[in-house]
Amino acid sequence: MSETIQKLLDAVDAWKDEDDKFVAGNNAAGTRARKALQEVAKAVKERRTEITEEKNARKEAKAS
Repeated sequence: MSETIQKLLDAVDAWKDEDDKFVAGNNAAGTRARKALQEVAKAVKERRTEITEEKNARKEAKAS
C-alpha cells in the first residue's frame, strides 16, 4: 500500500475518533475533527496527483 494511501487512512481514522467525541459533546474535538478533515483533503489531492502521473506514464510507455 502506498504511503499516501496510508496517510489517507490514518487521517480518516483520526477524523472518525474526533468526530465521535464531538458528537458526544466535546466541542474541542470539533476543532481536531476539522483539522483531520483538512489532512484527508491534502492526502486525497496528493493521491489524485499520483494517479494522474501514473496514468500519463502508462500512456507514454504504451505510445513508445
